Amino acid sequence: MKKILLALLLFTGLAVKAQHNPDDQIISDNWDVVGSVDFKIVKDTEMYAIYNNNIKKFANKSFELEGYIVPIKDGMKQTKFMLSTLPINQCFYCGKNGVPIMVLVEMAEPIKFTYQTVKVKGTLKLNVGNAMDNPPIALVASSMN
Repeated sequence: MKKILLALLLFTGLAVKAQHNPDDQIISDNWDVVGSVDFKIVKDTEMYAIYNNNIKKFANKSFELEGYIVPIKDGMKQTKFMLSTLPINQCFYCGKNGVPIMVLVEMAEPIKFTYQTVKVKGTLKLNVGNAMDNPPIALVASSMN
């Protein structure tokens, strides 16, 4: 159950509608591409991403996103984290605000956690497996600003 809840929180990409500062939300064409992914729930333990041609054309190519770091492990330095359109302090896990779009970022070198936005450039990877087990969209980073 915990695994299902985590996957739904991280990967559904529901729009955030209320109780956040709209000035903090990152809006860009690249986030629109990521947000165009739909999901098919097969059963309680299986959910698969449905990629349209809009995102498929970026698969395995250079892609850049600006967003907020959402750590998935404790620590001030992160090599693997989620990148979100909203900052972590907006409390999107409380169930009142919906869930922002997120992408898994994998860095070669650890970076220090910050509450400010970061720009990450890397190769966009689309996972065709069960989204309950692996994030459907990943950015294997080559650089960060």
